[in-house]
Amino acid sequence: MLRRITLKQFRYFLAVADTASVAAAARLLNIAQSAVTKSIQELEEAVGRRLFDRTPRGMALTKDGYRFKASALKVVEAVAEAGMVGSEDEHQMRGSLTIGVTSLVAGYYLADLLTRFQRAHPLVKVSVVEDAPQFLEHLLVNGEVDLAIMISNELGDPQALVVEPLTHSTNRVWLASTHVLAAESELSLAQCATQPQVVLEVARVDAVLKGVWARHGLLPEVLLRTSSLEAVRSLVGRGAGIAILPDFLYRPWTLDADRIEVRTLRDALPSIDVGLVWRRGSHIRDVVTAFIALAREQQSRAKGW
Repeated sequence: MLRRITLKQFRYFLAVADTASVAAAARLLNIAQSAVTKSIQELEEAVGRRLFDRTPRGMALTKDGYRFKASALKVVEAVAEAGMVGSEDEHQMRGSLTIGVTSLVAGYYLADLLTRFQRAHPLVKVSVVEDAPQFLEHLLVNGEVDLAIMISNELGDPQALVVEPLTHSTNRVWLASTHVLAAESELSLAQCATQPQVVLEVARVDAVLKGVWARHGLLPEVLLRTSSLEAVRSLVGRGAGIAILPDFLYRPWTLDADRIEVRTLRDALPSIDVGLVWRRGSHIRDVVTAFIALAREQQSRAKGW
């Protein structure tokens, strides 16, 4: 007899699929690991297929698992839209969470993390505030946002804030494939300083590089300072100048890859660090702890730990 599949099983399945670990899913859902294991076993019995391969590195989706995930996402999203998520479980986490982001980081780190959190904790009301780094710090210190996802280099008041690093991104040189320096496999800062610079003046990326130029006694010509990454891509792609930017902004599968190439630098440059930031000494509520735990799990998975 075909067993009924519950909304809870869909949620538990998605948590395991997202974290690739029963233990990590249990922490994310704030339930016992045995409950997750039992739910996955019952789900596989109900659908009559193995949805996960159990490996030494964790839980890997099978082909059937990937197909089931697509269906599970549709079910959970449909129920969420109907405003019925959580009706099966009175013990789900409730509350509110306010997240601060910069415009630069929002497009690269927020969507996936936020979606996974909302699926795991559908009764938590999440709001997102976008602002410049200095204003986000002000909001954090004043307790107006619970935590922020932002570039954590060059914080204005580091003593007042706690940083949980998410990723360290290497700086590399962006240049047109037709640029005279494209013939080199590796470049020095001195070589870069001979070319017009397109500077991305946002989220303190430029502040990190400004200190590097000063330490090396270099003063390159600046073609344009802009807050638009699209402007940087357009100008660099057409050979008007070069840019030194963190790797997380480079997308080799985009149309820009036909016109823009990247080169490593011989000189040591500080990385651009993206992290979770919250006020030092503040009371960390359960919803904030759950979000931080999910971010840690996601980053560990990305690194292949």
